[in-house]
Amino acid sequence: MQHTPLRPPASPPPPAAGHAPLLMALLVFVLTLLVTWAAWASAQRSAEAQLREAFDYRTRAMTYNISRRMLVYEQVLQSARGFLRGSVDLPRAVFGEYYQSLDLVQNFPGIGALGIATRLAPGDVAAHEAQVRADGFPDYRVQPAPGDPASGALLAVISHIEPFNARNLRAFGFDMASEPARRAALLAARDSGQATLSGKVVLVQEDDGSAESGVLMYLPVYRTGRLTDDTAQRRAALTGWIYAPFRMNDLMRRVGGVSALDLDVTIHDGDTSSPATLLYESAGVATHTAPRLSTTTRMMIAGRVWTVRMGSGTTLEATLDTARPRMIAIAGVVLGALASLIVWLLASSRRRALELAHAMTLELRESHDRIAADGRRTRVILETAYDGFVALDRQGRVTDWNAQASQIFGMEAEDAIGRPAEELLPAEGHAAFRNAFDAFAKSGVGPLPGQPAETEVLHTSGRRVPVELAVALLPPSDGAGATVFVRDITSRRAAEERELQRQARLVEARMALHRAQKLEAVGKLTGGVAHDFNNILHIISANVQLMLRADGPPTRKRLHNVLDAVERGSKLAGQLLAFARRQPLHPSVVNVAELLDRSDSLLQRAASDAVKLERSSAPDLWPTLVDPNQLEHVLLNLIINARDAMEGGGHIALRLENVTISTAAGQLDAELAPGDYVMITVADTGHGMPPEVMEHAFEPFFTTKPEGKGTGLGLSMAHGFVRQSGGQIRLASKPGAGTTVTIYLPRHTAHALPTQAAPDMGALL
Repeated sequence: MQHTPLRPPASPPPPAAGHAPLLMALLVFVLTLLVTWAAWASAQRSAEAQLREAFDYRTRAMTYNISRRMLVYEQVLQSARGFLRGSVDLPRAVFGEYYQSLDLVQNFPGIGALGIATRLAPGDVAAHEAQVRADGFPDYRVQPAPGDPASGALLAVISHIEPFNARNLRAFGFDMASEPARRAALLAARDSGQATLSGKVVLVQEDDGSAESGVLMYLPVYRTGRLTDDTAQRRAALTGWIYAPFRMNDLMRRVGGVSALDLDVTIHDGDTSSPATLLYESAGVATHTAPRLSTTTRMMIAGRVWTVRMGSGTTLEATLDTARPRMIAIAGVVLGALASLIVWLLASSRRRALELAHAMTLELRESHDRIAADGRRTRVILETAYDGFVALDRQGRVTDWNAQASQIFGMEAEDAIGRPAEELLPAEGHAAFRNAFDAFAKSGVGPLPGQPAETEVLHTSGRRVPVELAVALLPPSDGAGATVFVRDITSRRAAEERELQRQARLVEARMALHRAQKLEAVGKLTGGVAHDFNNILHIISANVQLMLRADGPPTRKRLHNVLDAVERGSKLAGQLLAFARRQPLHPSVVNVAELLDRSDSLLQRAASDAVKLERSSAPDLWPTLVDPNQLEHVLLNLIINARDAMEGGGHIALRLENVTISTAAGQLDAELAPGDYVMITVADTGHGMPPEVMEHAFEPFFTTKPEGKGTGLGLSMAHGFVRQSGGQIRLASKPGAGTTVTIYLPRHTAHALPTQAAPDMGALL
């Protein structure tokens, strides 16, 4: 069809062309509708692609969280197995203290309990039940009852479980080998030596009729010193299992995190999906039966396959951008109508065409302004994001850069844009990055995307910054390149380092506890010896005194010598009793500063003229409840020990202070309970002690002095007296740096009473 060309307004169109403007307007409208449909389809695909990226990120995060959390629970069982040291026969109170030290509710949420399953043969059940009943559980019995004692069947009886509350008490004594799913996992763990997850079970603790699904994780415990190189050796060395039960709803509630509301998650036990294998189903699955996006993955958890199906939830699907495609469609229809009208008007009147052209120009300008505003909003979002954002072109050069990236790399956007991306990495990573990115630019496939990865980037100062990267590759059809979100994990690494230090301090505390227990055992032994020895000395002393009443000059001198020896033996027994904390004490409320004021001359003589003794005391020193005579004996012993350690003179500092031990400080020293204390410090400038000597310093009869210059009971007596008085004593020393002895005596709230201490110098010999 041939169209009549437009003419000046003064020349009206011929009458034969009356339908041409309308046909042209319809043609333009159809063409604009086609263009609008293409733009709408592109915007719709872009919105769905963004939804797919968000869905993929959340599914990867959910899979990673499940795997990581179950690995953490397996490490908890590994730690507990190390604590058992090859034996499941330990007091329940000790196991309870260990459980409390883990603080599982705070540090490992989602784990239901921590328990020990003891391996038994049917013939051992009666003895096992009798032992547990003797431990304070008169109603204890193994359930279900075992079969023929001569059958040799394997039993796995729950003998320890924490927390030991009413709920977990239902599992106490349960034979887990009596149920097929549990038994299969027990045997698999026994034969492999690794942590094994059971199939779908209903926990014994469930009693409300809800049959909620659960699983159990087992880790075998082998006897110390037994070989476990093959299956036969492991079966022979098995003594039990350490295990943890999980309720799937509680577990997933702790694992889901921020992705839980965005995903509908279903977990089945094994490779198949059926109602019989269903372990977990999130709340949204029942109401949201047709998710827009879904994926299914299989995970290997402690030797057990889980089939995990994840679909986009209503919350995530609500983020789909439908406004922009709708706006494009409306704008396209409106612009098509306007264009058609303009064409019709141009064909009808030049004036009206010019006016409409002006209106259309204004509309296009507003549309341009809206697009520019959208771009600015996107830029603001990227600039205020918590993560650094870096965009790369197909050559691997930086094309976009936000403020957080400037903070992480120490480089402004104008300096970063145009740089090769490998310059942001340490030198050893340049070649590997360039090879991987070049391969992606050629094939469109690369190893970079996937779940978030941790690495190190280079700050402009040369400092290496630990980061977590999330990479999204753009396909060649979209111009290739990549977008990278960079998160600074320096604080996370610092938190992990602090956790390692805390674990190291915990190990040191356990070693200190072991040494204290050893001293306690030695104290009990010496206490018994001292009591018997003292009784004998009393008998000798009484008989000798009777003999002294008789006349006879030739024997009195010898009898006096015997009596002196008896007195020295009695003093030695007193020192042994002090170490054993069994000596008779006469405690009273004492102000230590006033006690030392009365004993100042005695302390100065004990220190000798060659040693400078300095005393200091808090002006408002708290009173304490102790035996003043014994306390003075202890301080004199410490002064004499300090004097002997400084050959040729030196300096002794005797300090009295009020201290308050907080809960946080008490955690660093398990024996020192939080509270108020009077702290007595005796510090010298002597030659000090090496670590191997300090380990034995509080042991009775241990001394480094020459023979005849010490009994080796001074520090041991001080240790026993302080512990018997409810306090603690600590020793700090380094070779060449002197020795410091610190005594903590509990504060007494009553007023101090005047005391007259009369020390027995014989006790210091």
